[in-house]
Amino acid sequence: MNQPSARPAIEAALRNPNLMAAAIALSENRLEDAEPILRGHLREAPTDVAAIRMMAELAARVGRLKDSEALLRRALELTPDFGAARANLATILYKQNRFPEALEHLNAVLAEEGDNPVQQNLKAAALGRIGGYEEAISLYQELTARFPDHAKLWMSYGHMLKTVGHQDESVAAYRRALAVEPTLGEVWWSLANLKTTSFSDEDIAAMDKALKSSGLNVEDEYHLHFALGKAMEERSNHDAAFTHYDRANALRNAELKYDPHTVRQKVDRVIAQCTPEFLASRAGQGHVARDPIFILGMPRAGSTLIEQILASHSMVEGTMELPDIPAMALREGHDADWIDALAGFSAEDLERLGAEFMERTRIQRKTDKPFFIDKLPNNWNYLVFIRLILPNAKIIDARRHPLDCCFSNYRQHFAKGQAFSYDLAHLGQYYADYVRLMAHFDAVEPGSVYRIIHEQLLENPEGEIRSLLEFLDLPFEESCLNFHQNKRAVRTASSEQVRRPINRDGVDQWKPYAAHLEPLKRALGAYWKTYPAIS
Repeated sequence: MNQPSARPAIEAALRNPNLMAAAIALSENRLEDAEPILRGHLREAPTDVAAIRMMAELAARVGRLKDSEALLRRALELTPDFGAARANLATILYKQNRFPEALEHLNAVLAEEGDNPVQQNLKAAALGRIGGYEEAISLYQELTARFPDHAKLWMSYGHMLKTVGHQDESVAAYRRALAVEPTLGEVWWSLANLKTTSFSDEDIAAMDKALKSSGLNVEDEYHLHFALGKAMEERSNHDAAFTHYDRANALRNAELKYDPHTVRQKVDRVIAQCTPEFLASRAGQGHVARDPIFILGMPRAGSTLIEQILASHSMVEGTMELPDIPAMALREGHDADWIDALAGFSAEDLERLGAEFMERTRIQRKTDKPFFIDKLPNNWNYLVFIRLILPNAKIIDARRHPLDCCFSNYRQHFAKGQAFSYDLAHLGQYYADYVRLMAHFDAVEPGSVYRIIHEQLLENPEGEIRSLLEFLDLPFEESCLNFHQNKRAVRTASSEQVRRPINRDGVDQWKPYAAHLEPLKRALGAYWKTYPAIS
């Protein structure tokens, strides 16, 4: 039997004054006008796939990705040939970090439509998120050749080249982007974020000129300030550097509207829930897998270095910062209530969730090595979830001096997440809450988490690496000391730093800025004075 086509619905929508009014409202971002029109129409015509797709777009615009996904799946159920809906669904899945599913739909769209640069661009990005770097780079090469004046394509190409360690080619791609669009702040920041390149006086003049451009958007502005902070720091002009960092962070913080009390309250709830009795009553439950090694803690605390060391071992595969643990926990608890949901998990639930994690992460594993790493720093928030569903997994806490760690975050713009990092007081409180939760687990489950002090690793790499491998029940291998020779792809901000031998370049970087860091010190309390001990 022939499946119904989407074409009649689309043609009818073009003749429907109400749907045209809704389309105009969507194009002008007047969502409050579009929504009642679409809802009214769908009450009368619930199977109108054109209207369903428009409602899905509206839901996505306001962040209701699950609603958008459900609507798009309904449209495809009604008309499987609706290529635009399938392409939209791929985008929604990508935004939910469901990259293999996104690729499945992108491949279907491209098989049907053939040459579609927008979908090829998204496919390249999705491939990069599951380790398909070679194919992604090939796609970007084709796209930049076809669209040489598309600055953001060159930028994405540069990001991918950086990930696989092709630094010179990455810089060249970024420079091509700037030749097309000199005010594109993210590219200037991407050059700064390589950490191993320096800005010329001409670069600084170009960034200053870009900042003075009329109509500069906020995103370009804060990226330029972050980059200029790095440029001033290279010249040891620390007051000017801080002025730029401070401006960049103020702009970003105003966008994100982070509430520091949310994390504090969650930590309080986890501590209250996770008593010795609570954990003991669930001993022996969860999935039996011993494969995962979690490296967690603060961003910019040395987790990428630890991962690079371990990924140089013949039995350990490095992957990337995997989004699965937070996604699963938040889903199970309906976002904010996952902590309360813990008490209701049966032994079968914990086994199922552990098995799900292993299945979800299979796409990231490119070898048959017996162990693999998930180094998402923010997993410290979900430590109890990990312990319950994967009790045999190894957990490493990467710990760095609070002032160096927090100020390193303040100098960093993250592609997404880490909303706490754009205010000194928020940073200090977040670090304090993290240490408080880890101290609780030290007390209720001694030995379940292995702590690496960053500065001790720098001082005595062989001794610290041997101790770490002993914790992981792995034999010592010389290759772990020569981690900088490992050619594996690295996605994080430390990608170029971990391709160099161990050094102390990042130690005491906060000191030239000490006069500006009082809000951070106050929020940290005694932690910055007593480190590495917990006060």
